[in-house]
Amino acid sequence: MTSTYPIRKVFQGAADKHQMFRLFNRHGQRPNRWADDAAALHRGEWFEIQPSLYDYMCDLLPPLWMRGGMFAMSEFLTGSVTSVFFTIDIDGQRRCFHGYCDLSENNSSDRMRAAIIERESRPVKAMTREERIEHIWSITQDDFRGYTGPSFPRLERGRRTILCNGGGHGTILKLLDELTDVEISAKLPVHLRHLPETIAA
Repeated sequence: MTSTYPIRKVFQGAADKHQMFRLFNRHGQRPNRWADDAAALHRGEWFEIQPSLYDYMCDLLPPLWMRGGMFAMSEFLTGSVTSVFFTIDIDGQRRCFHGYCDLSENNSSDRMRAAIIERESRPVKAMTREERIEHIWSITQDDFRGYTGPSFPRLERGRRTILCNGGGHGTILKLLDELTDVEISAKLPVHLRHLPETIAA
């Protein structure tokens, strides 16, 4: 089976326990949450976690399988998509990660692991525009993010939205993927604002 979904980083830094559980539910506000298949939203997403959480999650439920510094959760998120946790040595440092893998795809966890290593082994820390937008979505509180509804044109319904400072216009609702560079910079934490931008691999 040939993979058709992208592998993408959705949070910068190593998530603590509270952040990790929020990231598990980062699509929880989507329309028709209980009626649709969320596989396309989750599969391919990954983020770093604090090393202690690797062992914590391994002990939470019996793993579906364990091998080579990774294990899969036995409780599936949706369909054939489940959480896979990785422990990887990068530049001599043990780091841990969580990713949503579609186990109907052969070697999906190995493909995820290779993508994480490639991304985190870059000599210059940088972020793509997509990574900046995904980080903003991940850290924004539920009250300030959402999805377009019936008041939007039909083709725009169900897209992600975020509240922004509209200057003299007060707070305005914008489509997440249409944020300007200035708006993106304003919403990023200070320590991430000046990282160089890189083209996605």
